[in-house]
Amino acid sequence: MKLKKDTVVSLVYSLHEGGKDGKELESVNESSPLTFIFGSGRLLPAFEANLDGKENGSDFEFALTATDAYGDRREEMVVNLPKNIFEDEGKLNTEICFVGNSVPMMDAHGNRMVGVVTEIADSFVAMDFNHPLAGVDLYFTGKVIDVREATREELDSLNGGCSSCGSKESGCSGSCS
Repeated sequence: MKLKKDTVVSLVYSLHEGGKDGKELESVNESSPLTFIFGSGRLLPAFEANLDGKENGSDFEFALTATDAYGDRREEMVVNLPKNIFEDEGKLNTEICFVGNSVPMMDAHGNRMVGVVTEIADSFVAMDFNHPLAGVDLYFTGKVIDVREATREELDSLNGGCSSCGSKESGCSGSCS
């Protein structure tokens, strides 16, 4: 079966920085493959575009530019926040606030985001809210290890709906009216 919209695909792959001989960033093996519903918009569009039409057992190898992956690094995503927001009773909370630590935060609109502490100064903490792979060209090699049609329940779960009727009402018992 070929990969197409609404199929469940399982992959194994290696991800390298820059090119085939670049530093390995991630490796996914058959004991814990990446499994997802193809075409659901949950993965990078360029990643899925390179897999479109592959079949069970197909090998793949492709590169994604930074622009097609997680975008270019943007300096405006590095911000200085008042140091006092990381303080507890007037002292810096060093369990959370240290250079290199990823800190979950929320913006003024309630959106969750993760920033990496890049500097701690006298009056501010510099945090980088770029995706960790922003500005990095990616190179994937791998194999499609399974392709099958998604079940109605799997497709409904993508939208948070009831698996029996597609209702988005909370507390759905499976017998929606």
